Amino acid sequence: MTNTTEKFSPYDSSDYLSDFGDAAEYLAATLEHGDDPALVAQALGTIARAGNLSELARRVGMSREGLYKALSVNGNPSFATIVKVTKALGLRLHFDSAA
Repeated sequence: MTNTTEKFSPYDSSDYLSDFGDAAEYLAATLEHGDDPALVAQALGTIARAGNLSELARRVGMSREGLYKALSVNGNPSFATIVKVTKALGLRLHFDSAA
């Protein structure tokens, strides 16, 4: 009898976001599941990690570490940061009537 141990790496959604269409769908799905601002920031962080975080930070005008922290689970980015990150990712904020 062979005792084999399987190793698993942690799941990271950023590994599966390969283009802007995927990123937009991921963000839209996040927004459909609630209105928690922390989840939106975390989703933007996941999208940012799928690409070049250093380049994104440069386009946003923040340090890489500052952007990573702002878009982390415990981050609390300003709306201005959310808008800048969204634009720098090639995405557009869009609002529809909820009624």
